[in-house]
Amino acid sequence: MTKVTCLNPIAKCGTDLFSQEYTVTDDMSGAEAVLVRSASMHEMEVPETLLCVARAGAGVNNIPIDDYAEKGIVVFNTPGANANGVKELVLAGMFLGSRDIVDGANWVKENKDDANIAKTAEKSKKAFAGRELEGKKLGVIGLGAIGAKVANAATHLGMEVYGYDPYVSIDAAWSLSRTIKHITNVNEIYQNCDYITIHVPLLDSTKGMVGAEAISMMKDGVVFLNFARDILVDEQAMMAALDSGKVHRYVTDFANPTVAGHPGVICTPHLGASTEESEDNCAVMAVKEIRDFIENGNVINSVNYPRCDAGVCQYEARLTVCHKNVPNMLTQFTGVFAKLNLNVPEIVSKSRGDWAYTIIDVDGKIDEDTVKALDAIPEVVRVRVVK
Repeated sequence: MTKVTCLNPIAKCGTDLFSQEYTVTDDMSGAEAVLVRSASMHEMEVPETLLCVARAGAGVNNIPIDDYAEKGIVVFNTPGANANGVKELVLAGMFLGSRDIVDGANWVKENKDDANIAKTAEKSKKAFAGRELEGKKLGVIGLGAIGAKVANAATHLGMEVYGYDPYVSIDAAWSLSRTIKHITNVNEIYQNCDYITIHVPLLDSTKGMVGAEAISMMKDGVVFLNFARDILVDEQAMMAALDSGKVHRYVTDFANPTVAGHPGVICTPHLGASTEESEDNCAVMAVKEIRDFIENGNVINSVNYPRCDAGVCQYEARLTVCHKNVPNMLTQFTGVFAKLNLNVPEIVSKSRGDWAYTIIDVDGKIDEDTVKALDAIPEVVRVRVVK
C-alpha cells in the first residue's frame, strides 16, 4: 500500500484516480508521495520514505527542489494544466487595461444614490474613455503553454502579435498561429508593442528582467501585463513609469505593498489558476504523474530530475536510480549486474544539469544484495525497486 499525503485540498476528480493500492491521508509520517498546492515545504520535516512530491500547479517556489534532489526525492509540477484559465484572465486584463472598466464601475457604485444617475452617467462617461484592442500590437514574452494560448487568442481579436522565446519547444512552435511574428531580440517587443505580457519561468536569469532600462524602451502609454511572477518586474521602476505617464496601466495578478492601491495598477489576488477547471486539470495530472512514477518508475514533468520514460516494464524486474550526472555511471551499474550474473535487456538513462535518472529492466530477481551494491556507488543518491 502506497501512502499519499495531501498538504492542501486536492480536487476529488484527481484523488479518485488512485487505485485501492493507495491510501490518501493528511498524515506525513511514512508517506511515499505528497500532493501539494500552496503549502510551504521549505521548513517541513519529511520522512525518509518520501519518494516524490507533485505540485498541483506550475510554480514550485514553495518546494525545496534542490534539497529534495540531493535526497533522491523527485518533484513534479503540472505545466499547461492551468494554461487556459490563466490565458482567459490575461485576456480579461487586456480589456481592463484598455477600457477604463474598473474606474467606471467604481463610479457607478459611488453614485448609486443619485436619482438621476443615468443622465449624470452620460455627462461623466467621457472620463472613462478607452481604446480598442483591434489593430494594436501585442508582445508576448515567453511562448510556453500559457504564452502560446494568449498569442493565438489575441490574433482572433485582430491584434498584431509578436512572440519572443529563445527556448520555444517544438510542440509550442507547432501550436502557434502562422500570423505571429517571431522576434529574436526582446528589445523589439519593448520598442514596438502597445501591449506586453510576460510568461517566463522565475529563474536567476529572468528575475527583474523588466527593469528601468527595459521600461525606458517601451512606447509611451504601453499596457504591461504580468500574470507570471511579480519579481520578474522591477515594480519600483514600473510604479515610477506609471507616475510619469510612460506606462498607461500595469495589470498584475500579484498583490503586494508596492502595487496595492497605486494609481494605474489593476491588481487581482492571484486568480490566474483559480477556476474549477484548472484545479481539476492540475489534480488529475499530478495524480497521474505520481502513479506512473510509483508503479513504473517513469519521471514526467519533473523540475529537479530529467524526463525519463521507459513505459511499462515487460521483464521480470525493474529498478530506478537517482544519481549525480557524472561520467561512467552506466558502466558501474551494468558491472554490478554482470557480477551477479543478471541480464539487463533494457536501460534508459537521462541527465539534466547536475542530476541524472536511470531505469533498469532486469531478467531475473533483484535482491537486497543488488540494491546494496548499487547504493554503495558514491554518486548514487537513491535506488528503488519498482517491480
